[in-house]
Amino acid sequence: MKKKILAITVILFSSGHALGKAHPELERIEIKSREMNLVGDAISAAEGVVGQQEIRLRPIFRTGDILEFVPGLVATQHSGSGKANQYFLRGFNLDHGTDFATMVDGMPVNMRTHGHGQGYTDLNFIIPETVQSLRYQKGVYYTEIGDFSGAGSAQLSTMKEAPAPGVELALGEYGFQRLVGIANATTDNGHWLVAGERQFYDGPWQDINEDINKTNALIKWSDDLAGGEVSVSFMGYDNSWNSADQIPQRAVTSGRIDELGSIDPSVGGESHRYSVNTDWQNDNWHFSAYAIAYQLNLWSNFTYFLDNPEQGDQFEQVDDRTIYGGQLDYQFSHAVYSKPSSTKVGFQTRIDDIEEVGLYATRDRVRLGVTRSDEVLQSSISSFIRNETQWTSQFRSVLGARFDYFDFSVDDQVGVNRFGIDLSPNSGDASDDITSLKGSLIYTLSSMWEVYGAAGQGLHSNDARGTTIAVDPASGERAPQVDPVVRTTGFETGVRTFIPGKLNASMSLWQLELDSELLFVGDAGNTEASRPSRRKGVELTAYYYFLPAWALDVEYAYTDAQFTDSQPAGNQIPGAIEHVLQAGLSADFENGWYGALRLRYFGNRPLIEDGTVESDSSILVNFQTGRQWQNWQLELSVLNLTNSNDHDIDYFYTSRLSNEPAGSQTDDLHYHVFEPRSVRISASYRF
Repeated sequence: MKKKILAITVILFSSGHALGKAHPELERIEIKSREMNLVGDAISAAEGVVGQQEIRLRPIFRTGDILEFVPGLVATQHSGSGKANQYFLRGFNLDHGTDFATMVDGMPVNMRTHGHGQGYTDLNFIIPETVQSLRYQKGVYYTEIGDFSGAGSAQLSTMKEAPAPGVELALGEYGFQRLVGIANATTDNGHWLVAGERQFYDGPWQDINEDINKTNALIKWSDDLAGGEVSVSFMGYDNSWNSADQIPQRAVTSGRIDELGSIDPSVGGESHRYSVNTDWQNDNWHFSAYAIAYQLNLWSNFTYFLDNPEQGDQFEQVDDRTIYGGQLDYQFSHAVYSKPSSTKVGFQTRIDDIEEVGLYATRDRVRLGVTRSDEVLQSSISSFIRNETQWTSQFRSVLGARFDYFDFSVDDQVGVNRFGIDLSPNSGDASDDITSLKGSLIYTLSSMWEVYGAAGQGLHSNDARGTTIAVDPASGERAPQVDPVVRTTGFETGVRTFIPGKLNASMSLWQLELDSELLFVGDAGNTEASRPSRRKGVELTAYYYFLPAWALDVEYAYTDAQFTDSQPAGNQIPGAIEHVLQAGLSADFENGWYGALRLRYFGNRPLIEDGTVESDSSILVNFQTGRQWQNWQLELSVLNLTNSNDHDIDYFYTSRLSNEPAGSQTDDLHYHVFEPRSVRISASYRF
C-alpha cells in the first residue's frame, strides 16, 4: 500500500513537469540570509533572518527542528514524531511552545486552550523545502507580536515561486520513506505553486512500530492586485503515529526494557490541519486573514499504573477546533521635530471556536470514561502602534505600545464525570486585558557596527478552563482559578557587527521576569501555572565565511534561571538549560558539491526545584553531503553521526510499574534517548 501511494504521488508531480514548462525562464534564486546586513534595520542584537540556502545545507531529522535555526533554541522530542516538539530557549522549558510565538505565512501556530498543552506548536504541517525564510525575534520588544511572546517569536514564510521545482525521493534506515514534489505554473491570472509530501517511518523502537503516515500539501496562488501583491494559500496536513514515550530509568536498569523499549506500546496519536489564508500588501497597507480546521487525538501514559492499578493510567487528550483571524496594518512616513519618522498602526483579531477539548481515561486507546470535556470559545482583539524616528544620522529610536483583550467562554459537556463529580460549576465566562509598552534605542557606529538597548513587556494567555474552574475534575475539591493573562518583562543590550563577505556576529545581555511560570505535570501530561521567575543571560552568535565556499557558525547561550519567591521546595526552575552550544561547518562549491557537519550541545539542567536531581548534558552530531549536476541532485545524511545514546529529554516524577506492589510509588528519572545513528539517501530531479 505504501509503495502504491508513493507511485501515485510520483505520477502526480511528474505531471507537474508540464506546469513547470509554462515558466521556462525561471531563474534559480537562493537567499543567503545569514549574509544579510541587519545593521540599520534590526532593533536588537537578538534577531535575524534565515533563508533557503541555510535550510538546505542543514540536516533536519524532524520538521520541528527548523526552529533550531533560532540561536540558543533546542527542539527535542519525548514522544512520537507526529507530536509537537518540546522546545527550550532562554532558560524556558517552553513545553510545546507556551512562551515562543510561531507564525507561518501570518497564521498563528500556537494553540490556545489546547488539549495537551497551552501554546501547543506542531510544525509537522510544513514542507521544509517550501520555506522561503525564517525571521526570529527573541525578547519582548516587538509590537506586532502578542500572545506567547515571552521568550520571543519566529515567522516562517513559504515561497510564492519555487526556484527549482522538481521531485525528491528519500529512503533511510528504520523504514524511512519520503517523497516531495514541487511545481510552478504561470497563467494569465497569476502564478501557482503546488507542493506535496508523503512520509512513512517505522522508527528504531523495540516494542512498537512508529508507523508514521504523514501527508502534506501546499497550493499557493499569487498575483499583482490593486497596486500591491496578493496571495491565497491552502495547506493540508494529515498524520497518524504510534509513540515511544519517555521511559523510567529503573525499568532499564532492571533489564525489563531496553533504552529503545516502551512501557505502554499502545500510545500514539492522530491529527489533521487544513487552512486557507490570504495576504495582500503594498508600500503602506498590509491585510491578511485565515481560517484553520484542526483536530488531535493523543494517547499518552506517563505514570503507567500509579492511579489505576487495574486498567492503567493511559489517557486520551482531544482537541477539535476551528480558528479564524486576521490583521490589518498601515505604515506611513512623516516628521517628528523635523526628523524623518515612520509610524505603523495595526489591528489583529483571533477566534478559537473549540468544539471539544477533552480528557478521557483509556486502555489500548479504548475509552473507559471521561475526566473532563468542554466546549470553549476564546477570542482576542489587539491593536498596536510603533514609531521609528531617525534623530541623527547615527541614532534612532523605536517606541511602541500594544493592547490585548481576551474573552473566555467555557461550557462543560460532561455533567457528572467518571469519578462521580459534577463538573457543571466549571462552566463560565472570563475576560481580561493587558497593555504592553516596548522600546529600543539604536546607535549606529558605522556601516558595520551597531549597538542596542531595549526594554519591553510581553505576555502569554492561560488555558481558558483554568480561568473559570471551580471544581477539580479528579478530587472534587475546590480548585483555584488562574490569571487569564501572564505578564513578561524584558531588558536587553547588545552589539552587532557585519563585515561583508566575512563575518556576521552579535552579542546580547538580557533579562526576563515572568509573573507566573508554567511547569510540566507528569501525571496529567500538561502544564500548570506556578511561581514567578527571573532569567538572565548572555548570547553570542558568529557566522564566519573564511573562504568563498566555506562557512563556520557558532551560537552559544548561557542562562541563569531562578524562581523569585522563596519556598522550601527550592528556587531552581525544572528544565531550565544553563548552557546551549550549536556549531556547524558548511561548504557549497561551484562544482555542485556541498556538505555540512553540525554539533548541538545542551548542558545539564535541574529536574526539581531544589536542584538535587539534574539531567546529564547531551551532544548530538549530524552530517550531510550531496552533489548537484545538471537537473539531478543526490544527498547523503547521517543523523546522530556518533551513535550517541544521550538523552533527548529528561523528567523526574512519580510513577508505578505493573510488577511493583499495589499502593507503591517511585520517584524516578523518566527519559527519552536520541534515536540511533540513521543513514538516509535522497535523489531529486529538477524540472
